[in-house]
Amino acid sequence: MVSTGSAASCYMGRVMRRIACIALAVSLAALVAAPAAADRADRGEARLAKMLDGRVAGAPEDCIRDFAQEGMTAVDGVGFVFRRGDTLWVNRPAAANFVDDGDLPVIEKWSSSQLCVHDRVEMRDRLSLIPGPVLTLGEFVPFRRPTPGDMQ
Repeated sequence: MVSTGSAASCYMGRVMRRIACIALAVSLAALVAAPAAADRADRGEARLAKMLDGRVAGAPEDCIRDFAQEGMTAVDGVGFVFRRGDTLWVNRPAAANFVDDGDLPVIEKWSSSQLCVHDRVEMRDRLSLIPGPVLTLGEFVPFRRPTPGDMQ
């Protein structure tokens, strides 16, 4: 005859082993993903540097005039670049590590005529349109090519 105490302890032992295996698997996945995320951000920073080559940063602004979304570029792990004429506006949102140029950014604005700090961008899977992370925009930094008068 088996006592219920030993059956319960045997069951709890199996549950604890499963929990330990799951915790180990999650830990290993995090160790593998961390360098990949850092590499992605490094590649994004290099891509941004190439886009901004020869441009000078201006004073950050809280809002920019509304833009055509075609002028928006997502830069992996870094943020967004908005093109208006010859000016590139760089925005590094909170949780920029979730920016993926393979996703579709969907913007939720609080103002109808401007894109501002604290507006939200929901990243969606480009194929299925399944919603993903929601990011909050930060300040917009303009980058312009210097004019000959600026170089004196």
